Amino acid sequence: MSVDATERHRRKLIRQLQRACSGELAAGFAYRGHWRSVSDAAQRARIRTIEEEEWHHRALVRELLHQLDTRPKRILEAMYWLIGHAIGAFCFIGGWFAPMYGAGRLERINIVEYEDAAFDALHCGHPEMIDCLLTMAEVEWEHERFFREVIIGHPLLRLLPLWDAPPPKESIRARYGAPAAA
Repeated sequence: MSVDATERHRRKLIRQLQRACSGELAAGFAYRGHWRSVSDAAQRARIRTIEEEEWHHRALVRELLHQLDTRPKRILEAMYWLIGHAIGAFCFIGGWFAPMYGAGRLERINIVEYEDAAFDALHCGHPEMIDCLLTMAEVEWEHERFFREVIIGHPLLRLLPLWDAPPPKESIRARYGAPAAA
């Protein structure tokens, strides 16, 4: 691969990780409001765990950025901090369905974003990052599955399309020939 192509993958990886870092910030605050707004104890506990996993992902992504000698973008951090708090507050007034639906759609996107980041890590000379990125994709897959399962059958799905289901979890590592994380 040419130096230009390697550098393009590196720059793309940095942008992806900066967005992911800020996105995890927003997700952490959004899920904090979300679990506090849910009355069902089992759902509340699961969403609280998801919040903790998003904060963990943020720490991992910050470390990956550090390994690339860069850091989160301040403007993204500020914007996503606001977005996360706004979504967290909305959960108290938006009813049960809207936060569940929105979270599921976003988690579906996050799976692909971490897979794409792993691809760019491989192609810019950072194969040591792949396992971490794919593990985060697998955790996001579990998040998406939870939100999909809790909204299946809801009457509002007649008005709003259900997003496409992700491929099987095992496919996340398929192009790398790596076994799925435990």
